[in-house]
Amino acid sequence: MSDIEFPSDQADSKDRNFVTALARGLDVLRCFRRNEIELTNTDFAERTGLPKPTVSRLTFTLVQLGYLVADTRRGTYRLGAGVLKLGFGVLAGMDVSERATEIMQDLRDGPNSYITVALGERHRLDVMYIAVQRSREDVALTMHVGSRLPLFHSAMGRAILTVMGEDERAEVWDYVARDMPEREEECRELLKRAEEEYARDGYCRSYAEWRADVNGIAVPVQSLGGARIYALNAGGPSFHVKKKQLESHYAPLMLEAGRLLSLRP
Repeated sequence: MSDIEFPSDQADSKDRNFVTALARGLDVLRCFRRNEIELTNTDFAERTGLPKPTVSRLTFTLVQLGYLVADTRRGTYRLGAGVLKLGFGVLAGMDVSERATEIMQDLRDGPNSYITVALGERHRLDVMYIAVQRSREDVALTMHVGSRLPLFHSAMGRAILTVMGEDERAEVWDYVARDMPEREEECRELLKRAEEEYARDGYCRSYAEWRADVNGIAVPVQSLGGARIYALNAGGPSFHVKKKQLESHYAPLMLEAGRLLSLRP
């Protein structure tokens, strides 16, 4: 028998809200130990104490759901992408704004005291700030958590669009067709330009576009598994925050920040 302890469902099963089949399925997934890649139905039965026919039904179901991958030739199972996504969810479930705090502070505390750094996420045709590190100067962007920028007319919005999946992008175009059909051609041109920028440089620009007095650049940030997309931007008043400094000093730092927040190697 395994040295892994599995909770008994005897007491819990008396509660009509307790789903025994789900509990047993999770018990099967918990059978894998450190450095183990493959297990058989016999291994699962021995470690869980469940009858082999029950284990066979559970593993069949878990394979169908993508939580196990079967090797029919060897009669073994390994953990599938579904389980990896659950693990990703644990890390991704950490508030990204909390993980980003130190990185954003470092960017904000760079050589230009007028720089504001923000993290945002798309909501329909806007990008909403979910974290902000305000400029060290009194003359600063009056932006705060909950502030919104236009998706197509901001560096942050376009950074999100460049890495967006087909389904989510189709949803965006549905919103454009419904809410501002007269600007669809313009939006497509802006996206095309953003994709070229991102492919070439890894970030997107917005100089006096969202507001005539604001310059900024942004990089996409993807959660593990790509389930959610954010953008990190740095910018400020155009009379203090110039294109040259943004691209020469801040852009490399932003690229590294985006990599770290996306937990990419």
